[in-house]
Amino acid sequence: MELELEGDDLKAVLNRLRRAQGQISGVIRMIEEGRDCEEVVTQLAAASRALDRAGFAIIATGLQKCVTDMESGRADGENPEAMRARLEKLFLSLA
Repeated sequence: MELELEGDDLKAVLNRLRRAQGQISGVIRMIEEGRDCEEVVTQLAAASRALDRAGFAIIATGLQKCVTDMESGRADGENPEAMRARLEKLFLSLA
């Protein structure tokens, strides 16, 4: 299954990833500066949420494509059980 994000979907995912990138840079800087542990953990949690949201957006796009492919009979020869197992594995990788 190829990643096919378009327009607003692509912008939203890229924005979340850029936000996470900035937050991770901030965490590194905070650690180097010896900042308060609570502040560092709070910033790290925000970066983690941004990455999770980007991952879920990508998976949701994949699900939409799979459903469309299954409905139109273009599921690349993959049976529905195998596709479900693959998508379940993707979800669990973010849990």
